[in-house]
Amino acid sequence: MSNSKLFEPIQLGSVILPNRIVIAPMCQYSAEEGSATDWHLMHLGRLATSGAGLLIIEATAVEPEGRISPDDLGLYSDANQQALDGVLKAVRRYTDMPIGIQLGHAGRKASIDSPWNGGKQLGLDRRGWNTKAPSAIPMFDGDRIPTALDTVGLTQVRDAFVASAERAVALGVDLIELHGAHGYLLHQFLSPLANRRSDQYGGSLENRMRFPLEVFDAVKRVLPPALPLGVRISATDWADGGWDVEQSIAFARELDERRCHFIHVSSGGVAAKQSISVGPNYQVPFARLIKEAVTMPVIAVGLITEPDQAEAIVATGDADMVALARGILFEPTWPWRAAAQLGAKVQAPKQYLRSQPRRYGNLFEV
Repeated sequence: MSNSKLFEPIQLGSVILPNRIVIAPMCQYSAEEGSATDWHLMHLGRLATSGAGLLIIEATAVEPEGRISPDDLGLYSDANQQALDGVLKAVRRYTDMPIGIQLGHAGRKASIDSPWNGGKQLGLDRRGWNTKAPSAIPMFDGDRIPTALDTVGLTQVRDAFVASAERAVALGVDLIELHGAHGYLLHQFLSPLANRRSDQYGGSLENRMRFPLEVFDAVKRVLPPALPLGVRISATDWADGGWDVEQSIAFARELDERRCHFIHVSSGGVAAKQSISVGPNYQVPFARLIKEAVTMPVIAVGLITEPDQAEAIVATGDADMVALARGILFEPTWPWRAAAQLGAKVQAPKQYLRSQPRRYGNLFEV
């Protein structure tokens, strides 16, 4: 029997994950009017047979203006729901891996082109649109000035999160994550670099946390009590005068009191001029600081590429789970390699059982 902590089960609400490897949400810029396509079937199908403990579907917009790009996934219409339902039904025929979804709104970072086309803001004559934000401050010089959300606009966005969450429940997802990181709308409210409001939603830390917490509370009210609801945050803006880890701890404690099921700790994204020191585990210290302050499970991310590295993160208590993103796109069977290296077992499709190398013995379980 393996002594690997990485391959120990963990429970989030009503969901038991077979191991602590999470596939983080990764935008694919391949939807049509917000609806999933055959690419999503290929992409999610491949990752859902990877042996990871949890797969989280990419940032999924709660309204059309909340898409990062015109080609982003959405869950704001019957057509969106029907398309994603077809993809999930096909994937679930062959795997019982828990599948979650990340719901988000891009705010002032919306209306951009796909990264392989440069990722710049699109003109209104090139499939672009006017964006929304806490304050009328663009992300980059030269971008259109976003519309500062008024009371009606705030209500509409909050209600859009609720409606998308209800659609996600109807799809039978195992988990929902709210996107409060990477400079998107909920993060924009948290950060004093993007939020210059003078009303109850701006200024003090309490006020800047107010709208993200209102969204969390509203979504939680419509979910089955045991369905896991978590939040992804950026622990720091990596910029002077911005959001930082101390404020993140305060926000995490507020979520913990609301019985948030997990927190997913990333960083950056809200400041045009951020200064990040990137290296292996560069965001893990933030996860540890937050873990020390809350009772809910914590997911760590950030250049986690090797099995021993991932094992050390969970074994030493830096985090309860680790999430992989680009690394698992490059190596979709990374959990197989990790299990082999750490002497653990991993789930694999029966169609692939013959691929197990003899030297790893009884690695696969169906």
